[in-house]
Amino acid sequence: MIRRLIALLRGARLALHIGYGLTLAVAYPWFPANMRRRILQSWSAGLLDIFNVKVDIAADDALHGLRSGLIVTNHISWLDVFVLNAIVPMRFVAKSEVRRWPAIGWLCARAQTLFIERGKARAAARMNVQLVELLQRGECLAIFPEGTTTDGAQVAHFHSSLLQPAIDAGAQLHPIAIRYQDERGARSTAAAYIDELSFGASMWNILSTPQLHVRLIASPSLEACTLDRRSLTHSAREQIAAALAMADSQNFHITLTPAQQSDINLLPSTR
Repeated sequence: MIRRLIALLRGARLALHIGYGLTLAVAYPWFPANMRRRILQSWSAGLLDIFNVKVDIAADDALHGLRSGLIVTNHISWLDVFVLNAIVPMRFVAKSEVRRWPAIGWLCARAQTLFIERGKARAAARMNVQLVELLQRGECLAIFPEGTTTDGAQVAHFHSSLLQPAIDAGAQLHPIAIRYQDERGARSTAAAYIDELSFGASMWNILSTPQLHVRLIASPSLEACTLDRRSLTHSAREQIAAALAMADSQNFHITLTPAQQSDINLLPSTR
C-alpha cells in the first residue's frame, strides 16, 4: 500500500514536470543552441530524479566529454533517451511511432528528435542525407542500431545501414553501453519496454520501483571513415557487448559525485 502511494505521488510530480516541459517546448526550437542543451539536460535530469533513477558513470568516462559524432548504444527503454540527455544533450534518431506517444512524443519532436519511418527505403535515404549534414556541422547524434528494445541481457543484431552516415561524414562513432541495475549492481528489467507492454504500463513499472540505477559505459571511439560499414557495425556491437559482459561480471556501480550531479541540474525544475 505504501509503495503504491509513493508511486502515485511520483506520478503527480511527473505530471507537473511534463507540464513544465510542455511549456518550455513551445518556444524551445527558437532558443539559442547553448540554452537548448541546458534545458534538455536539466529537464532530463529532473525526470530521472522523479523516477529515482541514479546514473552510475565513472568520473573519467569518455561520455562526459563527447560533444560531436554519432553515438550508438543498446536499447532497453524509452527512458534511455533521457538518461543519455541528462549527461550529454544530443539529438536522437527514433522510429516514427515515438511521435505518437502521449506528451512524451510531442516533447521529443520539439527537442528536434529525428523520426524515421521503418521499412521505407526512400525515407531512410533522405534521413541518411540529413544525418550526414548534421554530423559534418559538428552535431552530437544518437541512434539505437538494434532497431527495437530488449531486456538488456544480450545485445541484439545491429542494422548496419544506420551507421552509414558516420562513414559518409567522416565522423567518429561512439559505442555506449546501457545497463539498468538495482542498488546492489544486479541487472534489472524494471525499465525494459518490451513485448506487449504498453507505454503507460512501462511508466508505471518505473514509478513503482523504489530505486533504479542505470550504468553508462563508453567504449573506445571508432574512426568511421577507416572501416567499411560491416566492420564498423561489428566492432561497435562487440564493444558494447563486451562492456555489458564486464559489468555483469563486476556487479557493482560507480555513482556520480554530488558535484557531478549538480553540474547536471543547470536550470530550475519542478522538483
